[in-house]
Amino acid sequence: MSIVANKFSGVRAALCYDKYSAKMSRLHNDANVLVLPGRVVDKETVKEIVKIWFTTPFEGGRHRIRIDKISAIEGKLKCR
Repeated sequence: MSIVANKFSGVRAALCYDKYSAKMSRLHNDANVLVLPGRVVDKETVKEIVKIWFTTPFEGGRHRIRIDKISAIEGKLKCR
């Protein structure tokens, strides 16, 4: 699902399978779509992932450069 979602301009989808990946996807990548695995994560972990993902802000700073580069590429490429 994250592969398909990331084909669309403006989408930064992240597959998060634990608390660390959830935090880092927001903190460093400013992910705006959360993708969860269906078979490898239990319900309690999913709840923790969702909470962390929604409450972690984008850190910005040096990470903003990467997001700006992605946005520049999206401006040149069109989704088919």
